[in-house]
Amino acid sequence: MLDRMNDRPVSHRVRTRAGEVVVDELGSGPTVLLLPAAAHLRGDWDLVRPALAAEFRTIAVDWPGHGDSPAPDPGWAATAAGFADVVEDVVDHVRAGDEPVGLLGNSVGGFAAARFAARRPADAGALVLVDSGGFVPITALVRAFGAAMGRPAVLHRIYPWFSRWYMRDASPFGARVRAAAIATARRPGTTELLSALWRSFSTPAADVRREAAAITAPTLAVWGARDPVLPTRVGRIAADAVPGARMVVLDTGHVPFASRPDAFTSAVVPFLRAAAAARCGSDRAR
Repeated sequence: MLDRMNDRPVSHRVRTRAGEVVVDELGSGPTVLLLPAAAHLRGDWDLVRPALAAEFRTIAVDWPGHGDSPAPDPGWAATAAGFADVVEDVVDHVRAGDEPVGLLGNSVGGFAAARFAARRPADAGALVLVDSGGFVPITALVRAFGAAMGRPAVLHRIYPWFSRWYMRDASPFGARVRAAAIATARRPGTTELLSALWRSFSTPAADVRREAAAITAPTLAVWGARDPVLPTRVGRIAADAVPGARMVVLDTGHVPFASRPDAFTSAVVPFLRAAAAARCGSDRAR
């Protein structure tokens, strides 16, 4: 569905358990899903998208109630597990035949990608966890912070400060990403959705550490050294939890691909290329 005349992403809607979500497609080759953080949009990937799309068919997702995606259907639970359900439905819609897909997930997008790879290992061809949720021990501090962010009035008030704190990025593109996240977090309906998501982070369903042992996809953990929300020790937990995973640390905050796109693609594109080549070799051997 690539608009080859203009070389721009082409968007369409996908029906999921949450309702419709908007995805866009750019490039050709093995399919790679791009999953942003909560309150963040598919445009976060814009600086790394050309390098990825040069070799891969990239599918970027706007979460329910985010960006161009409409509000979720009534009754859908806005939890980390609910976001992961959306990813399963998107994969089933966009992948070609029974080909495995690569998944790049940031924050809650990383949790959703990891849960998919753990529960459907044959369908995950590669996994890139970017400052990923799902690997945080549930401490009293985690529960307290989740409870505070779980109050819509608090989330609405502090998000401008909070986004500056976790982004750690004063670049023009970083400012654009942060402004979009603030607008999303303060959008009526989405504020409440995000608060419910934050409350869910303190529950066992948002912890993928035990399930991660079932992941068979080649896995790369890319972490921002200056991420105050999910510091590098969490990245080490993630890399240790996934068999064979390795870790790369970049000098960024919570959204490395928006802050240091060249460093990010220098680590991720060769990793995805090698995973695709290994998969092709395995297919030929069979």
